[in-house]
Amino acid sequence: MMQNVLIKLFKRDLNSVKLEINAYSSEANMWLLKDGINNSTGNLSLHIVGGLNHFIGAVIGNTGYVRKRDLEFSLKNVSRQDLINQLDDVELMIEEIVAKLSDKDLENTYPINVFKEPMTVGFFLTHLTTHLGYHLGQINYHRRLLDK
Repeated sequence: MMQNVLIKLFKRDLNSVKLEINAYSSEANMWLLKDGINNSTGNLSLHIVGGLNHFIGAVIGNTGYVRKRDLEFSLKNVSRQDLINQLDDVELMIEEIVAKLSDKDLENTYPINVFKEPMTVGFFLTHLTTHLGYHLGQINYHRRLLDK
């Protein structure tokens, strides 16, 4: 069942983001920027939470979440524990919503046109897992470069 695969991938990578956050020697280092590095681990984590809450929670699950994308990149110095709590919450939300989807739901057209052409819910959820992996890689790179 594709739903179980998607849930496992989201959980795996969200847990990896939490491990990366906990691996920082100090909370302040999660927010560092340097030439050529435009996004901090803190802001990437907020972006992950915001995007998944919007595209899965609000659009598919009708949670009522209202995304404030600009804050995902402008908020600073959110505590390590608050970021972990937000990632925990988004993980639970994904598990709850994706587990309820039927195979037919995955074949339906995603309700909003994100990439200028229609796509299925299953395709977009798969895209979101790879996008999460992309940001996880950025977070890992940020930590290895700037957490000294």
